Amino acid sequence: MDHEHMEHLDPLERLLAERACERLVVDFVRRLDLGEPSSVAELFTEDGVWQWPAPGDGRRSEGREALREYFGSRPADRLSRRIMSNILVTVTSPDTAEATSYFTTYRVDGYSGAMVPPGPPVQVGHYEDTFRKSDGAWLLASRTLHLPFGGPTTRLPAG
Repeated sequence: MDHEHMEHLDPLERLLAERACERLVVDFVRRLDLGEPSSVAELFTEDGVWQWPAPGDGRRSEGREALREYFGSRPADRLSRRIMSNILVTVTSPDTAEATSYFTTYRVDGYSGAMVPPGPPVQVGHYEDTFRKSDGAWLLASRTLHLPFGGPTTRLPAG
């Protein structure tokens, strides 16, 4: 939809769409860090796509079942916290939107429940998202991960 047609979108509709999409961005990382990781699949459309176009090591999952399997394979002893910021949603039509958002990931593997020092971030990057309104609900249609910075996951020593 061109800019002229977007001018006719009701401001309240635009605000509600922006807020619904922002909530998806934040709910995604909350489910990964504090909830059931495989449940992020429910935030995507049936044909939703998650991809990381990394040179030589790219990954792609398409469809809810593949997304459920991919995110559900997260190690049970992984402790992570993702900090989301700079979430900018642009409504492109009454039923579509796009966004960019920045994230910083702190993570350790081998977590046993004791308090641990966070160490440096293991990832700093951004997501590029597209959203689609389906049956009155906004969902992620695609999420592309960009990692200009990165590093290995810290593994806690045994014992």
